[in-house]
Amino acid sequence: MFVVSLHYKVPLEQVDAHIEGHISWLKAGYAKGMFLASGRKVPRDGGVILAKGKRKDLEAELTNDPFHQHDLADYTITEFDPVMVADGLEALQG
Repeated sequence: MFVVSLHYKVPLEQVDAHIEGHISWLKAGYAKGMFLASGRKVPRDGGVILAKGKRKDLEAELTNDPFHQHDLADYTITEFDPVMVADGLEALQG
């Protein structure tokens, strides 16, 4: 499991100009079964994606994000092994 933390490098106006493409890219990641959850940081200086799969596949997928292609955000990938989860989130283990 991975936590991908995005940090915007540009003003929000530039981010918002590419938000529709970013959302389409996220939807494709969900359809592939790679993304499990995503959302904006509060305050809105970036976002977070929970992902599963192989790190090399995730890294390749991140290069398709319009935010990456237009150099709008930096990405930090943290891998972790969820050995304990709340009831109902057992699918995250494994």
